[in-house]
Amino acid sequence: MVRHLYRCPIRWADLDMLGHVNNVIYVDYLQEARIDMLLTHAPDTRSADLAEGLVVVRHEVQFAAPLLFRPEPVSIECWVTEIRAGSFTMAYEVFDETDEGRRVYLRAMTLLTPFVFAEERPRRLSAGEKDVLRRFLDASPLSPSAPMTEPKVVEEGAYPLQVRFSDVDVYGHVNNVKYFEYFQEARISYIRQLAHRLEGSLGVQFVVAQCDVDYRVPIIFRPEPYLVRSWVSQVGRSSFVMESAILDGDALLSRARVVMVTFDATTQRAAPAPDELRALVLEQFHAANAG
Repeated sequence: MVRHLYRCPIRWADLDMLGHVNNVIYVDYLQEARIDMLLTHAPDTRSADLAEGLVVVRHEVQFAAPLLFRPEPVSIECWVTEIRAGSFTMAYEVFDETDEGRRVYLRAMTLLTPFVFAEERPRRLSAGEKDVLRRFLDASPLSPSAPMTEPKVVEEGAYPLQVRFSDVDVYGHVNNVKYFEYFQEARISYIRQLAHRLEGSLGVQFVVAQCDVDYRVPIIFRPEPYLVRSWVSQVGRSSFVMESAILDGDALLSRARVVMVTFDATTQRAAPAPDELRALVLEQFHAANAG
């Protein structure tokens, strides 16, 4: 078993209001580790073809424990779990080695396909690229994710998404990491609208336990906003699932499924949702599934 090790620095700007590394930032860490691995082990001088000439088809990210700021970098192991003619899947584990053993903060996988951006077309992996990737073959760290439901329409779940010029690469496509930001923006907007209907302080925060994103059609920069629709697809005692879709008219550009957990900032642990909040989330679930 061979895994590539990358040491990733943590920046103050990476933290959220709870002092944890924001869930969106982790995806940037994974991208850094992936590029470092592929540039280091590319089969020849055309290293950029494999490291940078890729498009992300899917991310699955499971968050295991909060990661706090400190001056020491965090460790990221990355490896390959599957190789096909025109795609491969990479896995990651973000962790620290402690006296008590490995402390894992995140496990994830990314489905990637080689792409010729100048010609806007996918390509097959070369024999040399496959040989390199095979050296890193190992099992996936994740169990299969639950399937996403059909997109739903609820009043509070509509969010106009404005793409910023800084979000796009040299080919005019929005970077895969930015999609996590877009879904986070839409999710926060939705939750804030619901929170206005509750009185008093809830005493809990929300953290993301899992986030899966499917990339269907590239999002490009333009002055007109895209539409993000979000809805509640599942409700538990201390968690609920929110799904979202980025749309351009009737065209589906991307999907997300996010498991949200109510979190007690004092104990730094998951906490049952207050009854009034759970009732409101259940109301949204029923509204999304009415008819």
